[in-house]
Amino acid sequence: QLQLAESGGGWVQPGGSLRLSCEASGFTPDRAAIGWFRQAPGKGREGVSCIKRSDGSTYYLDSVKGRFTISRDNAKKSVDLQMERLKPEDTGVYYCGAAPDCEHADYAPDFDSWGQGTQVTVSS
Repeated sequence: QLQLAESGGGWVQPGGSLRLSCEASGFTPDRAAIGWFRQAPGKGREGVSCIKRSDGSTYYLDSVKGRFTISRDNAKKSVDLQMERLKPEDTGVYYCGAAPDCEHADYAPDFDSWGQGTQVTVSS
C-alpha cells in the first residue's frame, strides 16, 4: 500500500525560497504520478504541480510557472517541489497525492494516498 509523507514547510518572507519533499513508501503500479496540492484557510484543495514518474512529464499551475520546479528521484522514491520567489498567496498547507497520471492534475478527487500535509507561510 502506497503511503506518502510531506516535509520541508515553514515560514519565509516574500521573495524567499522553500523546498518541499514527498517521500513514498510502498508501491502501486497504477499510481504513476505524484501531485502537489495546496489548501488555504476556507478554500478548496488547489493543484500546484504534478510529475509522472516514468517519463518526467510535468504540470504547473499558471500562477507558479517559472517559480516552482517539481523533480523526482525514483531511487529515493521522493518527489520534491522547489519554490522560489514566494508570494503571500502561496501560503497554505501543501499536500502530495498519487494518481495514475497527471491528466487531471488540478482535480484533487483523482488523487489519493494523501500525506498529512506541511504548512507553508509566506509573510513579512
